[in-house]
Order: sequence, then C-alpha cells, then structure tokens
Amino acid sequence: MQKIRFGVVGTNFITGWVIEGGREDKRFELSAVYSRSEDTARLFAAKYAIPHLFTSLEEMAASPLIDAVYIASPNAFHATQSILCMRHGKHVLCEKAFASNAHEVKCMIETARQHRVVLMEAMKPTLTPGFRAIRESLHKIGTVRRYFSCYCQYSSRYDKLKEGIVLNAFNPALSNGATMDIGVYTIYPMTVLFGRPKTIHATGLKLSSGTDGQAAVHFTYDNGLIATVLYGKIADSTLPTEIQGEQGTILSDRINIIGRVSLIHRKGATENLHFQTEHNEYYYEIAEFIDVILSDRKESTVNSLNNSLITIEILDEIRRQLTVSFPADKN
Repeated sequence: MQKIRFGVVGTNFITGWVIEGGREDKRFELSAVYSRSEDTARLFAAKYAIPHLFTSLEEMAASPLIDAVYIASPNAFHATQSILCMRHGKHVLCEKAFASNAHEVKCMIETARQHRVVLMEAMKPTLTPGFRAIRESLHKIGTVRRYFSCYCQYSSRYDKLKEGIVLNAFNPALSNGATMDIGVYTIYPMTVLFGRPKTIHATGLKLSSGTDGQAAVHFTYDNGLIATVLYGKIADSTLPTEIQGEQGTILSDRINIIGRVSLIHRKGATENLHFQTEHNEYYYEIAEFIDVILSDRKESTVNSLNNSLITIEILDEIRRQLTVSFPADKN
C-alpha cells in the first residue's frame, strides 16, 4: 500500500484532531512537524509520535522525508507557506479560510499548476457522508428555491476582546474574524451546491479590533434561487441548515458537523437520509486529499480549486461591504 508522508504546520488542537482522523486512513503517515519554537515542536512530536521536527519551514519543505504538508497556521500565513511548500514539490492541504483574499488564492492555484502538485482546501463538511447524502438527494426536492444556513458560536476570545485584549481570533493582522472563521462554513457548501451567486448583500457588526463579530448575508442566483446565511462569534445559535425546493425540504442539524439529515416531502412525509459515519469527521478530508494524489487527478471534484476561489471572492466582497480589511489586502 502506497503511503503519503505528511508534515504538519501548526501545533494547535485542530492539527491534533486532523492527525487523529488521518490515522484512520492506512495510507496516512505522519513524518514531521514544524514550529518556530523547538520546545513546542518537541512536545507536539512526543504527543503524537512524530519522528522528525523542524524549526525552519524551508528545511521541512525541502526535506525528502515528506510528500505532503497539512497547514493549520493563522489565515494570514496560508498563502506564503503553501506556496513555499509547493515550490519544493510538496502537495498541500490547507485549512480554511484558504487564504486572506482572492489574490493570494490565485497565486496559490498558479503555483500548484506550475509545479504539478495537489492543492486542496481543508473544508471538512463538504466531504463527509452527511453532505454527500444532501447532494445525492437534492433532485428529490425539485426546483430549489432557497438555501438557508446558520452557524453562530460564541467565542471565549470575545470575552478578552471586551476587556481590551485582542487575541488571534479577532486580530485583523492574522486575517481573522467571523466571516473567515465561521462564515466560510455556511458559504462553501452553498458554492459546491449552487455555484457563484449573482448578487451579494451583507450586513454585520464590526468590532473594536477591526474584524467582524457577526453578519447576515443575502444572495441571489440567475435561476431564481435565493440564499441567506447567518454567522457569528459573539452569540450562539441552534438553527439548522435548510434547502427548500418546490417538492420538499432538506434539513440538516448543523452545517459544520452534519449529524442528521432529513427530507420533508411537500405532502408531509418525512424521510430520514441515513448515511454511515464510520470514521472521525476529519478522516474524510484526508482520504479525499490522498485519493486525489494517488489517482493523479490534480484536484478534488468537490473541494475544487474553482470552488475555493469562488468562496474566497465571496468572502472578499462581504468584507468589503462590512468595511473589514486586512494588512494582507495591501500586498
């Protein structure tokens, strides 16, 4: 069995979750970790039994010990780190949001094609069995008229912001905020299902740090479809995601972690869309990434480069309307 040897960039809890999911795929081999701090790298390597550690990303990218890199650093570093690794011939799985803005994503895509490596955004929900059940059942509800998605999760970092302390989650220098961290979960699935919207109208709350705390965004499509997403990091919500069609409605309990999906037919019958979730939720993005590498397809058909580009262009327009800008936008 051919294995893909991974190096990881970022030693946070998300990287740990991805490692746990990746290790459910026998083709996944964790070979290296990068951190600017040797102590941090050593502790992380010991925790996850990683044989090699680096304090220079250039050295890890050039190393023959790895084939691919998973990047989970702050958004502001995604583009430069991805491009560095791809220039050394390494495949890149990069966390959402893919980069700070569309310009950076275009540079990433150009580099991937130039060096003939796989580049994929680590947007996990769209690769799970739950989302596949939604895609495969969409035709059952007839002409789709409305997409609604909500993801609001109160951030503990917001308490610090109210005290005047700006942590990473609300720091514009790191290209963070509600749109980049939470909103992308509601918008990327919409892009996968329906493509690029015709119009975008966003309203929201800009915080003292210069990032957004919450937003409501309204979209229209050429075919008459109307979409609305609500997201935020300053309050909680339990609202589901709903796709309304002329013949029925598909209801998902959550958009970031899809646990239950049902189809409510127009005449009243409810059909539970059963799907198997035999693996860790992060397994599916690793499996898809490895599948693309080993099949020589160059990119995912679901988390495609075009879907990632459309999504970041939507995020750019939302930020423009909310007057949220990042230092990276000036480059």
